[in-house]
Amino acid sequence: MASHELKPPVRRALVDAPATGHNRWHPDLPPALSVDSGDEIVVDCRDGLDGQITPATRDADLATLDLDRGHPLSGPIEVRGAEPGDVLRVELLAIETDGFGSTAVFPGFGLLGDLFEQPYLVTWGLHAGSATSGRLEGIRIPADPFVGVIGVAPSHERMEQFRLREAALAESGGDALPPTARGAVPAVEPYASTALRTIPPRETGGNLDVPQARAGATLFLPVDVPGALLSLGDVHFAQGEGEVCGTAIETQARVALRVEVLPAAKLGYRPRAPAFESVEPAWKGGRRHFVTTGLPIRPDGSNADMDTTLAARNAVLAMIDWLGAERGLTREQAYVLCSVAVDLRISEIVDIPNPVVSALCPLDIFHSTRPRRGV
Repeated sequence: MASHELKPPVRRALVDAPATGHNRWHPDLPPALSVDSGDEIVVDCRDGLDGQITPATRDADLATLDLDRGHPLSGPIEVRGAEPGDVLRVELLAIETDGFGSTAVFPGFGLLGDLFEQPYLVTWGLHAGSATSGRLEGIRIPADPFVGVIGVAPSHERMEQFRLREAALAESGGDALPPTARGAVPAVEPYASTALRTIPPRETGGNLDVPQARAGATLFLPVDVPGALLSLGDVHFAQGEGEVCGTAIETQARVALRVEVLPAAKLGYRPRAPAFESVEPAWKGGRRHFVTTGLPIRPDGSNADMDTTLAARNAVLAMIDWLGAERGLTREQAYVLCSVAVDLRISEIVDIPNPVVSALCPLDIFHSTRPRRGV
């Protein structure tokens, strides 16, 4: 096992140092780092708005921000030996956040974007395990940092599938953002006008905003391209489930992680979308869970528009698959268990067109002896 560092200059905007990261998904991006399965990596991450908000930023300044620059990512990280069909196991070992954070209300964006017509900004001091702000006096938000954007590169085929389904949704009047060269990094072709935007999460990961991606968690990502090409960024100091105004406590951070390739030939369970094993912090109960995620993708592969019910169905179906593969339950047994013990959470409801619903199964309900099928 070797240790590596990926340290882009996070105090400098990605648009000013485009060789130090990317803000679009594409399978041909050259790796910023190559590692072996089992290696550990320390990764520095810019904040989700590429440093455009500072302690001097005021409400009116939000109107001048370039949101096409969002989600500057560190990577890609090539994991040698990873092949399509494998699963990339990512252990999140530690997350160290900056001392400054921000939460912005952008008119027209978020769950209630139609009701909030003026920009509003809260800046936070992040110290001693909590966030405080002069704009929210008497309130202290406990630290629960997690990685908001983490994923692997889609293959050319999947990238085209994602593009087509989102284009079809937009043509029918739904909310979807097509590829655009405006604000893109890399700003050269063929990436600028064809690479996928990072706003929606997808089956290969991305803008999940799932708080279970915290230190101590293990993330399972389906590999689509040789080397996996892992990228991450957009760390949140804390976030309510749903991220309803569209931003969390956004901050720069340093993330320590370990990667491992799980070969397809040895897998009993391969998630169709990102899955986690994660532990809640003590103040949230401290229980460890296996977590599946659901997106609003129909069985025929088409994209529904911000459909949390469909996302919830897919999260539960993914949990049923895991319970069958890993715990030996029939589908009926698994469905019952989901109803009596599994929690559904709307992790985010703002990243058009794909909200994320997570299904959390507490691991302390299982005894050492696995149940027998058909019992």
